[in-house]
Amino acid sequence: MPNAIKSSRRAAAIPARLDRLPWSRFHWLVVTALGITWILDGLEVTLAGSVAGALRESPVLQFSASDVGLANSAYLVGAVGGALFFGWLTDRWGRKRLFSITLGLYLVATAGTAFTWDLPSFALMRFLTGAGIGGEYSAINSAIQELVPARRRGWTDLVINGSFWVGAALASAASIILLDPRVIDPEYGWRIAFFGGAAIGIVILNLRRHLPESPRWLATHGRPDEAERIIEEIETRVVAEGHPIADVPPAEAHVRPRRSTPMGEVFRALFKTYPKRTFWCLTLMSAQAFFYNAIFFTYAMMLTDFYGVATASVGYYILPFAAGNVLGPLVLGHLFDSWGRRPMIIGTYAMSGLLLAATGFAFQAELLTATTQTLCWSVTFFFASAAASAAYLSAAENFPLEMRALAIAIFYALGTLLGAVAPWVFGLLIESGSRGQVLLGYLFGAALMLVAAIVTALYGTAAERRALEDVARPLSWN
Repeated sequence: MPNAIKSSRRAAAIPARLDRLPWSRFHWLVVTALGITWILDGLEVTLAGSVAGALRESPVLQFSASDVGLANSAYLVGAVGGALFFGWLTDRWGRKRLFSITLGLYLVATAGTAFTWDLPSFALMRFLTGAGIGGEYSAINSAIQELVPARRRGWTDLVINGSFWVGAALASAASIILLDPRVIDPEYGWRIAFFGGAAIGIVILNLRRHLPESPRWLATHGRPDEAERIIEEIETRVVAEGHPIADVPPAEAHVRPRRSTPMGEVFRALFKTYPKRTFWCLTLMSAQAFFYNAIFFTYAMMLTDFYGVATASVGYYILPFAAGNVLGPLVLGHLFDSWGRRPMIIGTYAMSGLLLAATGFAFQAELLTATTQTLCWSVTFFFASAAASAAYLSAAENFPLEMRALAIAIFYALGTLLGAVAPWVFGLLIESGSRGQVLLGYLFGAALMLVAAIVTALYGTAAERRALEDVARPLSWN
C-alpha cells in the first residue's frame, strides 16, 4: 500500500483512537485549562451586573441605568466580533495558538477597565474584553469537542459551560467585600474587582502550555506525523496511569489534507448540506442569549430599584442564583448522554420558558420579595443553565471539523448579537419603574425559549455517544 494511502488512513483513525480512551488525568487537564474560559466570562458578566449600582453612584462615571445597559451591550457586541474573527483564525491556525492570543487580549482589556474615566472609555474596554472572551469560545469549544471521548462529550461540555456560574459566584463574593463602604471606597472597589479576572488568566496561561494541539485538526491540515506523535503521547500517559486501551481497527476513509476551508464551502455546508441544523442552532443560541442577557445583566438593577436592596448587598442574592445555574448542568448533564440530546433540550428549554413566565406574573402582581424573587430565578435557571450549555454543545458537534470553530463563532455571534439588545432594553424597562413593562420583557424571553423547544422537536439531531465524524462527516474525508 503506498505510503500516502497509509498516512491518509492513519489520519482517519485518529478520531476513533481519541474516542476509545478511558477518562484520565489528561482529560481533567483539558477540562481545567480550557473550561476556565466560562469562569472568566461568568466573572466578567457578574461583575458588570454587581457593580452596576457602584457605577451609577460613582462620582467619576455617574452612569444612568441605560448607560450601564449600553456598556454591557458593548461587551456583548465585542464578543460577537471576537468570536467571528478569532473563530475564522482558529480553523486556519489551529486551536492551541489561539488560546494564548485570545486570553492575552482578555487580560489586557479587563485590567484596562479599572482605569476608565467615562462612558466611552469604559465601553471600549468592555468591548475588547468581550472580544477576547468571544474568541475563546470558538477555540475552546472546538478543542473540547475534539479531545473528549464521545461517550462523555455531552456531560463534559454542559458542566464546563455551567462553570460560568463558578465565576459568577466568585464575582458575587468579591463584590460583597469590594463594594462595602466599611471595607473600601466603592469607587476603588469596583476598579479592583476587574483585576481579579486578569490574575486568574495569568495562572491559566501557564496551564495551557501543557495542552497539545488537537490531533483531529492536525490530521486534516496536512500534519499527520505531528498528529500521530501527539496521540501516541496521550496514549502513553493514559497507559502509565494503569488504564488498558483497546485496539482500533483500520479506518476505511481517506483524508485529503487542506490548509484552510474556503468560505464558499463553509456556507454551502451551513445552508445547503445542513440547513435544518443551521436554523435549529441559531434558534437555540438566540433564545438562550436573550433569555440570559435580559435577566442577568439587569439583575442588580431589579433588586435595587424594585426591592430596595443596597448595592453592597447584591452579591448575597447572586450567590444562590449562581448555585442554581451550576447545579443544573451537574445534575442534568448525564441525561443528555443517556436519555439523549433532543428530549433533554426540549425539556430544559420548555421548563425555562414556563418558569420565567410564571415568575414574571408573580412579580407583576407584587407577590414576591427580593428573597422569593431570587429563589424563583434560581429554580428557573437550574433548567436554563443546562439549556444554554446545550446550545453551545449542539453548535459544536453538528458541523464538520474543518469549520467547527467558525460554525461555533457564527452561531454564538448571531445569537449574542440578537441578545445584545436585551440589557439595554431591559435597562429602559426597569428605569420606567413599571412592573407591567418589565413583565412584557419577561414574556418575550419566555416565548423565545418555548419556540426553541418546538424547533428542537422538529429539527434536533441525536448526537449522543456518537463520534463527531459520524454526526457530521469531515469535508476532507472521502
